[in-house]
Amino acid sequence: MIKLSILVPIYNVENYLPECLESIIKQTLSDIEIICINDGSTDNSLKIIQKFAENEKRIRIIDKANSGYGDSLNRGIECARGEYIGIVESDDFIEPNMFEDLYNIAKQNDCDIVKSDWFNFWTQTNTKEKNGRINTYNNCIVNAKEHPEILTIQPTLWSAIYKRSLIENNNIKFLTTPGASYQDTSFSFKVLSLAEKIMFTDKAYLYYRQDNVNSSINNSCKSLFVCKEYEEIDKFLNEHQSIKKSVITQKLIAQYKAYRWTLKRIAKEYRQEFVSKMSEEFLRYNDNNELSQEFLNKYGKQNIQTLITNPEQFLKEFEKKVINKEKWKAIRRNIFSVKINKSRITIKLLGKQIINIG
Repeated sequence: MIKLSILVPIYNVENYLPECLESIIKQTLSDIEIICINDGSTDNSLKIIQKFAENEKRIRIIDKANSGYGDSLNRGIECARGEYIGIVESDDFIEPNMFEDLYNIAKQNDCDIVKSDWFNFWTQTNTKEKNGRINTYNNCIVNAKEHPEILTIQPTLWSAIYKRSLIENNNIKFLTTPGASYQDTSFSFKVLSLAEKIMFTDKAYLYYRQDNVNSSINNSCKSLFVCKEYEEIDKFLNEHQSIKKSVITQKLIAQYKAYRWTLKRIAKEYRQEFVSKMSEEFLRYNDNNELSQEFLNKYGKQNIQTLITNPEQFLKEFEKKVINKEKWKAIRRNIFSVKINKSRITIKLLGKQIINIG
């Protein structure tokens, strides 16, 4: 059996694709297949894949009409033959030992999922910054029923490997909504919820590109896709009541966190529409008595009440307290900033990283 199938969803990434594919080909784990799914690219992406495939027999190409990120990954999973599945997005790249390390951890501990930390990477300055979100669970075997807080970690499905049987036996698929926004959300939630043995490592291997201009979500349609992902998660939990009882609060924490993050990113003219959708959803959760004291303590009972009863006022307060405040913080950070966590110290001056320890 092939040890690992690496899925690479591809759409108009000719500027970054060679670096991505080179980093996968150089993996020290040799028993792999590389499934490149070209989603109707209109640039030179397909030619680049075909050129690499001439000299690399482990590359398999799926060339299809444009149907979106979720459908691309579903097609890749259907074709995968590996014991485990990994995903590398085509504008990112990885360290040579990433998949050998993750696979060895998985086999030594009979894991369903092994998830690593990652680097945020900026192309223009050639700088990286370790995310630092995995430290709490480093080298621990956990599952979501006993540790539901793992569901609040940023989805980042590309910093992990998954046992193929976990995905296939539970018929886990990506939503196939058009576009490429948020479609890792419900998939990641499902696999983490169903896995019996998940192991985290705080080693970082993948470089998550932060300044690909094609990654933005400056339209209302894409911003609402995150709501569709959580509609799918609600459907999943209603079908798995034993899981729902254990994870509902952490699911709501993750959902509110994701909605706040979206609200900060989208263009101003789409914020009111998005907040109205937020309000409808959290009103429903409130009516169903799903908003626990833990959730209300974390995000503020009065704040959530305002969201539910007066979304226009909620947006005014959010723009004042969060969006405008963060703009000034960003300006100050570009002048001078110090970031310290358990594993790293980073100091930036005039937007340039001058010290990076850890």
